[in-house]
Amino acid sequence: MRDPRLQTFARNIIRYSVSLQPGENILIEMIGVKDPELAKCLIEEVYAVGGKPFIELRDPMITRSLQMKGTQEQFSEWSDFELARMKQMDAYVAVRSGDNITESSDVPEDQMKLYLKYFQRPLFDERINNTKWCVMRYPNPSMAQLAGKSTEEFENFYFNVCNLDYSKMAVAMESLVDLMNRTDRVRLVSKGTDLSFSIKNIGSVPCSGLRNIPDGEVYSAPVKDSVNGVISYNTPTIYSGTSFENIVLRFENGRIVEATSNDTKKLNDILDTDEGARYIGEFAIGVNPYIQHPMKDILFDEKIDGSIHFTPGQAYETADNTNRSSVHWDMVLIQRPEYGGGEIYFDDVLIRKDGRFVIPELEKLNPENLM
Repeated sequence: MRDPRLQTFARNIIRYSVSLQPGENILIEMIGVKDPELAKCLIEEVYAVGGKPFIELRDPMITRSLQMKGTQEQFSEWSDFELARMKQMDAYVAVRSGDNITESSDVPEDQMKLYLKYFQRPLFDERINNTKWCVMRYPNPSMAQLAGKSTEEFENFYFNVCNLDYSKMAVAMESLVDLMNRTDRVRLVSKGTDLSFSIKNIGSVPCSGLRNIPDGEVYSAPVKDSVNGVISYNTPTIYSGTSFENIVLRFENGRIVEATSNDTKKLNDILDTDEGARYIGEFAIGVNPYIQHPMKDILFDEKIDGSIHFTPGQAYETADNTNRSSVHWDMVLIQRPEYGGGEIYFDDVLIRKDGRFVIPELEKLNPENLM
């Protein structure tokens, strides 16, 4: 029997997240998903609204095999092939799963750089800028293990998070968007962190179920050369299949001039991918009330209640500081008391302390008001 929560999930994605309209094309990519039920639910919803579904099934192990020996020429031609299809799409949904989140960890660094630059980046830019898109994970025992939960407990958690009333969250975010749009100087203070930068005239974007599921962040970007100080991230992060912990970045005039972690060499190799990788492309504030602890899955971790993420690499055109890179690496700092606490200041005014908003117009984003 079909889980009714799955049908609700699919309906929300098609009708709310990408707001598919009659006659529109939608590409649905199922990556590492073994259970076809969600794909069936999505297809049914697409037909129900009068859209046209296109399906792509991918396996992370096969992708790894292609990454291992692919050439620049091959990746470019492959990207051109995929790009021609993407340009025919009005909407895009990606559902990602897989038994091993570190499947690509042994792909040589030079190979991964070729893959990201010549295959993935052109597709990413087209999808981000020219389609209505939504990306999500799909629960499996591997994700439950990373979250430290039983499979059943994790599935319940997953549907609580993903079937949240995101339209309510959208209304609550309006005050934070307005405040960020009026803010010049930002200061972040936490254990091992004292970082200052400007977001003046960059703009901000609310994320309330229209682009990621789960969702729950408002993002902007620092003025490219304005970042100074140190940030110490307290959340593990996986990039290209490798797990990193205890990342510390030191900035001078926007550029990362020192970077350390449990794997300092590989961290710096990634930051040396191109010039833009050592500048920041995104600053975001996480507010999802159901996501309290990291699970090494960035679609969840970047939305953690009481968190921020500060992202080396590519900026989004919707909040653009002009930084360009084949890297976009969301790194998360949680500021709730059990993670060491911390403060966010906008133009020298304290707006959030220990993960809770402390000025009246933002209190509606505290977790008890979003559930």
